[in-house]
Amino acid sequence: MLSTSATARRLAIGLLTAVSVAYTVIALLYFRHGAGWGALAALAMLAVVATHHLNLRAALRGRRPPRFPLTLVLQVVATYLPDLLLPGGFSAVAAPMLAGALLVSAPLGWGCALVGLAMAYEGLMLWGGVEGAVVTAFYVVTVPTTGAMTYALVRFVRVAAELEQARAELADAAVLKERLRISRDLHDGLGRSLTAIALKGDLAARLMDRDPAAARGEVGELVRVAREAAQDVRQVARGYRAMSLAGEVDRAAALLESAGVSCQAHLAGGPLPRRQEEALAWAVREAVTNVLRHSRATVCTITTSLSAGTVRLEIANDGAPGTPAGDGGGLAGLAERAAQAGGSCTAAPTPGGGFLLAMEVPA
Repeated sequence: MLSTSATARRLAIGLLTAVSVAYTVIALLYFRHGAGWGALAALAMLAVVATHHLNLRAALRGRRPPRFPLTLVLQVVATYLPDLLLPGGFSAVAAPMLAGALLVSAPLGWGCALVGLAMAYEGLMLWGGVEGAVVTAFYVVTVPTTGAMTYALVRFVRVAAELEQARAELADAAVLKERLRISRDLHDGLGRSLTAIALKGDLAARLMDRDPAAARGEVGELVRVAREAAQDVRQVARGYRAMSLAGEVDRAAALLESAGVSCQAHLAGGPLPRRQEEALAWAVREAVTNVLRHSRATVCTITTSLSAGTVRLEIANDGAPGTPAGDGGGLAGLAERAAQAGGSCTAAPTPGGGFLLAMEVPA
């Protein structure tokens, strides 16, 4: 199946060829002056049409023909040189095609000026002939008319090609955006679940001998978290992320407590728009995952505050000095989520060896 630009290019070539055939038929009327005049006019028109199509085929593809501007000069010569050899003003038939080549090949301002010069030449040359005022006006008007039609056809093809390329680029951008979303959601969503699975598995292994009942409880929790992870994967595939800040904080507190990290949560403010609340919920999930992975924290606090139409979330821990509390990929993802919600996200160590992640979004 042909693309839109290829179809437009074929249509333009067909119309331009039809125009060339029409003017060639007019030029063949020179045979009425004799076979010699007719043959000379036919050869001259062949040269005009050949150079014309060479120039326009390149223009239709957004390029210039090889050896340009020699090809344009040759078309000018083929258009006006026969005026010295043939009676009746041959250029009046060939100038309309030259006008189109000038408009598409030269800068538009220069092209319009040259077309105007061609019109003046045809008017002066034919005015003193036997054709009369009406015929003279007809030939003069065909120069800009055919030139403008040719220019419009070429622009139509070029715009179609540019739109097709833009569509392809937008499609590639959409695919890349979706890949980044899946990568970010898998990182943020599965990171916490996999960390929880590892922690509960280790805890169940330690409790297996001395407290089998507690070990079975941890194994049950491990299964529950694994099911949540499977649900996260399905949500990522569907592109649906319905998260609540309060629910994520409750899960984070339970996970931290089970890992031996004391968690204190203080949430303020009422309901938030979906995008803002999900951004804060993702921040809680990512921060808690990083606390468990990258710090030796014993205390973690999760607080929100409302001020001047802005909700600020702070997640702080007392991780040991020299241990990073975040990885570049996760924090970069949180910064993107915050920006999409109209806010900002920062993360930095605190005096005393702790770490603070803060996100602000409009309420």
